[in-house]
Amino acid sequence: MGEWVGVVIALVSSSLGGTAAAITRYLVSRADPIALAILRWGIGFICLLPAALLMKATWPQRRDWLPVAALGLAFFGMFFILYNIAMSFTTAARASLAVATLPLHTMVVGALLGAEPLTLRKTAGVLIAVLGVVAALASGLAAAPPGAWRGELIMTAAVVCMAFYNVLSRPFMRRSSALGFLTVGMGAGAVALVVVGLFSGSLAVLGGFAAPQWIAGVYLGVVGGAATFILWVMALERASPTRVANTMTVNPIAAAVLAALLVGEPITPNLVLGLVAVFAGIWIATSEIKKR
Repeated sequence: MGEWVGVVIALVSSSLGGTAAAITRYLVSRADPIALAILRWGIGFICLLPAALLMKATWPQRRDWLPVAALGLAFFGMFFILYNIAMSFTTAARASLAVATLPLHTMVVGALLGAEPLTLRKTAGVLIAVLGVVAALASGLAAAPPGAWRGELIMTAAVVCMAFYNVLSRPFMRRSSALGFLTVGMGAGAVALVVVGLFSGSLAVLGGFAAPQWIAGVYLGVVGGAATFILWVMALERASPTRVANTMTVNPIAAAVLAALLVGEPITPNLVLGLVAVFAGIWIATSEIKKR
């Protein structure tokens, strides 16, 4: 029962992450990638730190603080700057479809780094999911924004970065706690983004926000930043990482539905087919045939 509770929590987390993609798409024409990252992780960290203190999270060991901070800079800084840039070129649904391949990229990176063997079944799942996404994106070029391929290519690069983060972060999480590790990493990323924002003028962009943009920005930080990742680590405490990662397939659905309401993005059949391919590939890659 505990495993399924974890999966349900992860489904909620992935759905919220999909809505954050739609909110990012809504805000991307009004703020640059750094300003959006500051909103998401600055507000997210302000919410996350009290939660970690209240839940008495175990903090990383002193010798781990530098590498944990470096991982935080790479993920909450570089990854989400690439993420926001990608959103300026393509739709939230198409970008989220690329993000939905994260568990598969993570398995490939894990195999390359020797953290997890890549079996024939896993390889088949990877190929089916990736080819399904490529086919969905290619068949939908007519309905895509001009230059959408650039956004999807940037998003794919971002997903590969996140896959390395997932694999490299596991030893540090074991030596502390998921929430403590997350708080330190997010804090490092948020501080670095604010410093960059001060020197680049990105923070000044936020001064031009009207009430609707601030409401969206607060949602991005509270829900897309803090709540999504708190739920994610809660899910990891109750279910296996593979089952938790599988729930990323609902991310494009939530992104497509909210983006359709906010910015009028179409929900096309090829996106649905791509999602089915991702789900099928992940199921093949992560399910095991029981031996009699």
